[in-house]
Amino acid sequence: MCYTYILECADHTLYTGWTNNLPKRLQAHQSGRGAKYTRFRLPVQLVYVEKFNDKVTAQRREYQIKQMSRAKKLQLIAEQRANPVEIFTDLMSLQPTRVD
Repeated sequence: MCYTYILECADHTLYTGWTNNLPKRLQAHQSGRGAKYTRFRLPVQLVYVEKFNDKVTAQRREYQIKQMSRAKKLQLIAEQRANPVEIFTDLMSLQPTRVD
């Protein structure tokens, strides 16, 4: 799976990226090892995510989102927040499972 995501930075700017390992990428952003843009705008908060089956589609969506105005990005975020069950289910599937 690949993901296109939007982060809200501490200064309320939005950062858009893509990854094939969302938990690892979020940890990198939060620790200052992510994109140069987010390093100086910590902490960041995940506010939007889409899941894709392949890298090319995720990268294309990242490009589309980066071309959008801030208002359009905020609209995307608001629409996803209106249906949190789907995104919550997707994010929960990313949690590592513990085997005792």
